[in-house]
Amino acid sequence: MTVTSQPPAPASAELEVQRIRELLREQRFEDAVTAAATLRASYPENRDVLYLLALGQRQTRRVSDALATLTDMERHHPGASLLYQERGHCYVAFKDAPHAIEAYEQAVRINPALPATWGMLEGLYKLIGDREHQQVAADHAQKLKAMPAQVVTATGLFCEGDLVASEKLIRAFLLQHGDHVEAMRLLARLGVAHDILDDAEILLSAALQMEPGYIELRRDYACVLLDRHKHLEALAELDTLLKLDPRSIDYRTLRATATVGLGDHEGGIRGFSAVLADTDPGSRAAADLHLSIAHSLKTLGRRPEAVEQYRQAIAVRPNFGDAYWSLANLKTYQFSAEEIAHLQASEADPSIATIDRYHLCFALGKAHEDLKQYDLSWRYYERGNALKRAESRYRPELLEQNTANQKATCTRAFFEARQGWGAASAEPIFILGLPRAGSTLLEQILASHSQVEGTQELANIPRAALDLQGYNPDYSNPRYPACLASMSADEFLALGEKYLADTRIYRTGKPFYIDKMPNNFRHVGLIHLMLPNAKIIDARREPMACCFGNLKQLFARGQEFCYSIDDIARYYRTYLELMTHWNSALPRRVLRVQHEDVVEDLEGSVRRILDYCGLRFEQGCVEFHKTERSIRTASSEQVRQPIYREGLDLWRHYEPWLGELRAALGDALTCYRG
Repeated sequence: MTVTSQPPAPASAELEVQRIRELLREQRFEDAVTAAATLRASYPENRDVLYLLALGQRQTRRVSDALATLTDMERHHPGASLLYQERGHCYVAFKDAPHAIEAYEQAVRINPALPATWGMLEGLYKLIGDREHQQVAADHAQKLKAMPAQVVTATGLFCEGDLVASEKLIRAFLLQHGDHVEAMRLLARLGVAHDILDDAEILLSAALQMEPGYIELRRDYACVLLDRHKHLEALAELDTLLKLDPRSIDYRTLRATATVGLGDHEGGIRGFSAVLADTDPGSRAAADLHLSIAHSLKTLGRRPEAVEQYRQAIAVRPNFGDAYWSLANLKTYQFSAEEIAHLQASEADPSIATIDRYHLCFALGKAHEDLKQYDLSWRYYERGNALKRAESRYRPELLEQNTANQKATCTRAFFEARQGWGAASAEPIFILGLPRAGSTLLEQILASHSQVEGTQELANIPRAALDLQGYNPDYSNPRYPACLASMSADEFLALGEKYLADTRIYRTGKPFYIDKMPNNFRHVGLIHLMLPNAKIIDARREPMACCFGNLKQLFARGQEFCYSIDDIARYYRTYLELMTHWNSALPRRVLRVQHEDVVEDLEGSVRRILDYCGLRFEQGCVEFHKTERSIRTASSEQVRQPIYREGLDLWRHYEPWLGELRAALGDALTCYRG
């Protein structure tokens, strides 16, 4: 659910809202309308004011005015379920059953914990003779009636976007009453909203053991498995659901998503296309399906087909920010003057959702960059970053504390005492570092070798670190990495073998394979203890170029440190600090590859990388752009072309606006090669 955020009103306004609520409870509807209309003049976008005004207008039989107020409310708060519930009430007053049903259905899609709305739907379905949906509504109403009031209230708060109040209420309920499936499900949903996916998985798994026939719960579990990149496990859950409902658009879409997650993009395209054939071609769902198909086509290198699918997504949703950004993110696509004009008009539209706005900002940044209009380009990149950072919960101090803890635990003596621990396999090749540092180029070079498999950014090492960190971690005193000191050789052997087993699904049988998760630089010590013979390559790039490359990149998920100058500079400096430590604690363990060196001396760099990996030289690694394979990262189109030098100094066009970045990087500007 998307809920448009709003600044808190002053205390005097909150008191006035409470007074209006009291007037409505006392059925003083005219007074309530007058007070709400007066308050609206000062707070024209406030959700509560608009809702209470519409409610009062309906009660005073000004139903058309109420609908107009609700239309205004929808522009600012499209995710508010009470908006659609009140709209349904208005259409009931007009005796317009079809529109009332449509409004009520939208309300319960957003917030299924609306007993009165389910009751109204039950009556309306009965009125029009729809027995099947009447029974569904009756079942939902009965389920809510049987549910503890605290759980219903907490679910409603969650669906309306009040996560803090919802979590406080549901935790108190669980402490008092113990395990309760619906309460556990809600707490898991709160975990997903806060991106605490390991907690959510544990809760849902436990709840599903208590009630294995709960279909919605199993769907939630499958979605969390997808979010945790456990695609094989997610497929098993989705196949169970599809046996119950083989035609379900939702389950089939999720299954295609899991298929893509396993690297089967052809299978994903077939799955998404089959769902698209059964979907209303003008619906939002159709636009999302076109987008998913396009992403897989891009990954497979089928650029013209990908562009066509992105354009079809835009045709369905003209202000679809993600589709426009995806075109820009091809890196080789250039917008026409007409497209840029539409982009600018859409971005300036005050009613557009924040998520679309920042996608459009990044697309406009790339569009003006291509036109060499660097001042305009920077303005849009800066605006997009500010919007994205405003919704982020990224805390740089957590990474910095983890770095200090890694240095304290993982010393040279610590590793010497554990020499030879872990699984002996030399099959994995880890490429790590920062995003936009040239790791996709190194992956493409190595994956062009006959003995090496290119997979994707695998989440297995970060997930192992999360598991070691434990359930409900204390970030002020985390278990990981300190727990490494108390672990046995057998435990690290088991972790290494589990990594090898879990990643086998991404391989086709070549002797070696690449894990290109950049954030693995945080876990070099863990990798070494699990897999002491694995190769580790540090993809490094000059700091101004690397940090600017991240500032102009909108990532699909994660990498929350990329959306402010201070955050990316601190991240780069922390990365240097930690890699310096690994090089000291594990001498000659990690091969550093400087992106600028690869561009200036491709063959020499290729030979050096292959020597480190114990591989014979193959000319195909120099002619990497001829290799046909799936590439999922933002650089996918660039590495399908011969290497070029122009990108090295692109950041210099933006130098007038990067003084703050230069200052924040400090001595990293000179010691990054040290």
